[in-house]
Amino acid sequence: MKPIGRVYLVGAGPGAADLLTVRAARLLASADVVLHDALVGDDVLALAPRAQKIAVGKRCGAQSTSQRFINKRLVDAAMRAKVVVRLKGGDPMLFGRAHEELAALAAAGIDCEVVPGVTAALAAAADAKMSLTRRGVARSVAFVTPRIGEGERRNEWARAAAAADTAVIYMGAGDAIGVTRALSHAGLPLSTPVSFVESASRPDAVVQRGILAALPGLAAARGNGPALIVVGQVCAGAVASQPAAAARVAAG
Repeated sequence: MKPIGRVYLVGAGPGAADLLTVRAARLLASADVVLHDALVGDDVLALAPRAQKIAVGKRCGAQSTSQRFINKRLVDAAMRAKVVVRLKGGDPMLFGRAHEELAALAAAGIDCEVVPGVTAALAAAADAKMSLTRRGVARSVAFVTPRIGEGERRNEWARAAAAADTAVIYMGAGDAIGVTRALSHAGLPLSTPVSFVESASRPDAVVQRGILAALPGLAAARGNGPALIVVGQVCAGAVASQPAAAARVAAG
């Protein structure tokens, strides 16, 4: 059977619906099928009123959909629908398993386009009023994750994080003790400033600040929202939020 549709890997951004790109919103409005991550909110999905919506979430510590099954659902959808959107939190090309899906679609002869999105690190920096590359303080940024997929070899994420002026750690909030230990072993002093940002870009965003030694305590105070960790001297010089700001800032 020859595919009749095209698949779009679309970045849903960090959470706020109005941070989607114009192209993303246009594609959602015309989509026949939307396969979406667990962290994509209802306000974003509402931008696709005529689409069949299929949840294919992958959340740490919770039941999730296997990547092989997601690939099959994408191919099957393109066989019967003209516009298929694979809606991924943040940006599809950053810790989004885009390569596996692109490869599966290419093998099936299905045309695909990638639409970038705002990644959580940038939304977190905005909420914390913290320049990740503040002049005179940081000239390098590393986006890392300690998460290791099934069958993957261990990586040197902590070494890469310690070597950068600013490090943003994705999918590490659930093991803050292990993250702290790994960064310390990689050479970062326990006095290194950190920021712990939860639900970046959303009305209930929370920014906590402290030092590396206090990171497990900051993580223990988190809620249920997605969170990431920023490490580096830029965290110490962030501009304090105003009382009317959407993000609540807690001192660590």
